[in-house]
Amino acid sequence: MPSTAIPPAYRPVSPSPTADGDPAAAAGREDKRSYPPAPEPLPVPVMDNHTHLDFRSGLPLVSVAAALDAAAAVGVCGAVQVGCDLESSRFTVQAIDQEPRLLGAVAIHPNDAPLLAERGGLEAALAEIEELAAHPRVRAIGETGLDYYRTPAAGIDSQHYSFRRHLDIAKRLDLTLQIHDRDAHDDVVTTLRSEGAPDRVVFHCFSGGADLARICNDAGWYMSFAGTVTFKNADNLREALRIADPALVLTETDAPFLTPHPFRGRPNAPYLVPYTVRGMADVLDTDLATLCQSIADNTRRVYGEWDLG
Repeated sequence: MPSTAIPPAYRPVSPSPTADGDPAAAAGREDKRSYPPAPEPLPVPVMDNHTHLDFRSGLPLVSVAAALDAAAAVGVCGAVQVGCDLESSRFTVQAIDQEPRLLGAVAIHPNDAPLLAERGGLEAALAEIEELAAHPRVRAIGETGLDYYRTPAAGIDSQHYSFRRHLDIAKRLDLTLQIHDRDAHDDVVTTLRSEGAPDRVVFHCFSGGADLARICNDAGWYMSFAGTVTFKNADNLREALRIADPALVLTETDAPFLTPHPFRGRPNAPYLVPYTVRGMADVLDTDLATLCQSIADNTRRVYGEWDLG
């Protein structure tokens, strides 16, 4: 059972009344912005392999160290801080310099690539991403890939170009590739096959079903399951998890997004990983400690070692 306490760094300020003086309405809105209670600690520590500690709009200001302290208290011993534009990729490098429990990933998000291309800034952005990726504790290029949900048809060619360039950087620097794949499964797979995938590929926030899971099994590509696998309408993800090779399964938050059930819609953070992992263990009908150890071992194979003290 979860604790009743929210970690101190994540506790919201007291809600203020609405314009018409209704504090109850204000409290209701504040609750949707407040963080969930801390879960019971995991029996074996795992790592959150995809989080955005710089995304803080409208949320309590939580330091990187405080975020990782809260995570460590429930058995999440490290995280991969992920950049998705130049600003967040720069933040990533600064954060991993300051916090040994973090590793980094840097990239231009597929939805941002067409916007940069329109302004003539994509090549310069990609060059800076490659410079940032030379940091020894940047272990991945990501998140990159294809997203047909938000980008209009006119921007798809720029997405594909950016994805291929990121893929090339990952191979030349021997880094893991973190894939953002939304409504683009077939084209992501085709690009990986035609360009030649790096040695380590992670489908971040795995969103495919059984067919994509089988493709990943055959190719040796890792599948990272987020809180979405616990959503009531996510039978396809649970089917994929059952099919996935256990040696290719990772977990993540994608914080502050995709908070697991029963707290869907509230902000996410690395300390909430145990809700997702327990949900995965239930789906697999497996021992929780065994699953945690497998996830931890897989994560180290993908990203190398953390300095956990």
